[in-house]
Amino acid sequence: MNHESMTHDSRFMIRDSRFTRCIVRYEDWVANVMPQIEREVAWKFYGYRKALFLYDVCWQDCEGLLKHPLGNAVAHQLIRSVGSISANIEEGYGRGFGKDRAYFLRISLGSARESKGWYRRAQPLLSSEVLDHRLNLLDEVIALLMTELKTAPTSQKES
Repeated sequence: MNHESMTHDSRFMIRDSRFTRCIVRYEDWVANVMPQIEREVAWKFYGYRKALFLYDVCWQDCEGLLKHPLGNAVAHQLIRSVGSISANIEEGYGRGFGKDRAYFLRISLGSARESKGWYRRAQPLLSSEVLDHRLNLLDEVIALLMTELKTAPTSQKES
């Protein structure tokens, strides 16, 4: 089987029982996000956009995992932990600045690290290309969250 060359932030792969194929690039995904989502204050944070993209590719991964009896439990935990990343960013940004935002960003960071563990547990059912892409994407989200936690304003005033 011939696999296309990929970079970790531009394409993702999905594997089912018969084949592995390229589905979408991040740039194509972001171009099709609904305007109602783009208007949210959290959209300004690049880490949020990457977390939403990760959720969408994770959804695809979980569809494949659910086809295997041993992948069922992993898929449920994986989609929950990956979904928690963007959900907690939304919660934090919805509360403005200060301690509340930082609290939810730290929860999001913990969920991102947990997701890495669940992707590792799914390794027997994912292609190496998919696993490598997802772990790199999670590393990117983690780095963006760490930077946001270090540099985010702590006042209650919007910047």
